[in-house]
Amino acid sequence: MRSLSQQEFIDWADLYLRKELTPEDNERFESFCAENPPYRARFEEHKSLIENIQVTADRLAFKATLQSAAEAFHQEEKPKAPTKVVSLWDRYKFNAAVAAAIAIISVFSTLWLTGYYSNLRKTSSDYSALRRDMNTVKRNVNAHNDAIKNINSNTSNEAIHYGATGFMITKDGYVVTNYHVISGADSIHLQNHKGQSYKADIIFTNAEKDLAILHINDSTFKSHKNVPYTFKKQDSELGEDIYTIGFPRDEAVYGQGYLSSSTGYAGDTLAYQISIPVNPGNSGGPVLDKEGNIIGIISGKQKGIDGAAFAIKTKALIETLNSIPADILRGNVVLTNKNSLNHLSRTDQIKKLQDYIYIVKVY
Repeated sequence: MRSLSQQEFIDWADLYLRKELTPEDNERFESFCAENPPYRARFEEHKSLIENIQVTADRLAFKATLQSAAEAFHQEEKPKAPTKVVSLWDRYKFNAAVAAAIAIISVFSTLWLTGYYSNLRKTSSDYSALRRDMNTVKRNVNAHNDAIKNINSNTSNEAIHYGATGFMITKDGYVVTNYHVISGADSIHLQNHKGQSYKADIIFTNAEKDLAILHINDSTFKSHKNVPYTFKKQDSELGEDIYTIGFPRDEAVYGQGYLSSSTGYAGDTLAYQISIPVNPGNSGGPVLDKEGNIIGIISGKQKGIDGAAFAIKTKALIETLNSIPADILRGNVVLTNKNSLNHLSRTDQIKKLQDYIYIVKVY
């Protein structure tokens, strides 16, 4: 089926809700929603909106009925000739109630079409941000720590860590990961694939974009010549071949897929939907295209749909970097414009990438 505009889909949904479709068209609509989760989410919201509008219209009609009954009662108690205003009201009150209902429908429809409710949908239970899984890991770790301390009072004071992924954005030690990964952290260490670990400081966070900028603050860390990838500012194309490397466990794991939507959950324009299976440890991992450009940072997934994950677009990262006050930076954050992965095979790209991707260990 060809791609539908938002208005075309809403018109189709209205026919379905009003039961004006044939049984075959009903099945076609239901199949379309089942195969296209973003449209299914829009339909559920639109259906809820229509139901709310209907309830409002019923309340207005009921209120008009009560008012009419009250006026009739008072006229019986004190009969008198109706004034011109009352006569006009009696004549047009039904039309006024209908006009009020239409006005309410227009307001709610405008809010929906302009994306107001898209922001609210981020809190929907259908969206399983990896942050929620990460919070579960945090709670389990804390409980584990308490249990160990109760068993043996001589246990080391160092807390057991939980991990995610981060990757270098400059050669001199700036690293990006998700905000939900480091939120509430006492200390952070970054470990590369060779097992070398470095202490890192939180430089800047942006909870709205779910991004955190770290800086390696460790005397054993040696700056690289340059990062091998560039950061793509333009949106990527649907169906584009993409891949990621992350740490859902204590060793690097490669994942391959494609870009399945130019917007994230509930139409979020700051994110992509990607078809790559992810786990909590993938949080903060890079998403690259076949040329080795960073196009996003993994942040969440959709519950109940295997392979439906979301990645923050690199333009959101660049906006965040540009908003960091100069007085808290440790030198300038300069993104490279030279890509040394472009002409390499995928396996060679991965080999070169691994030195720039870290396990983020939070204590």
